[in-house]
Amino acid sequence: MPLTSASLPGHTDKWFASDYNFQHLYPLYIQALAQKHWTPLQVVKKASNFLSVSPGVKILDIGSGAGKFCIGGAYYNPQSFFYGIEQRSDLVRYATIAMEMTGLPNVTYMLGNLMQLDLTKYDHFYFFNSFYENLPGTYKIDDKFTYSMHLYNQYNGYLRSQLEKMPAGTRLVTYHCDGTMAPEGYYIVGTESSHLLKCWIKS
Repeated sequence: MPLTSASLPGHTDKWFASDYNFQHLYPLYIQALAQKHWTPLQVVKKASNFLSVSPGVKILDIGSGAGKFCIGGAYYNPQSFFYGIEQRSDLVRYATIAMEMTGLPNVTYMLGNLMQLDLTKYDHFYFFNSFYENLPGTYKIDDKFTYSMHLYNQYNGYLRSQLEKMPAGTRLVTYHCDGTMAPEGYYIVGTESSHLLKCWIKS
């Protein structure tokens, strides 16, 4: 089980000293997903710094899982607001618990499907290839959902169409995604982590 409030350190910094420390905000079965499904803190910092271009921006993590990107981004950029959309209720529950344990006020998690969300309510976006598990032969988080190439294409199409509606200057960070994911009008302005992390701006 996760650590309780009684065992919290005197300050939040401890959780962000390493990825190992951070994952102890979660139960063991959630920790087991870390290597394949969580963004490393070093990448979280780089991505969230790029997206936090001005105070008060609203940053959406598309497929937020156990909430690591939002919590880390909120820690590194307290002037920004981080939102996560996730379709698994257990991951949203543990993400919320972890957020409460760190005491960060600028994080919000939402249970739902991306296709039910209006992305124009947000300013900038983070995407860690959360549709990938729909591809044949890929590692699945669980067996609670139907996976298919049709859904992969449908989700990607919706995301591209929503991003196309965004104004010039919109920022997007992708991690472990190929260049075909970003819609026309978005241009790479920087890469990190052996080009796995790509920073885009809409012209």
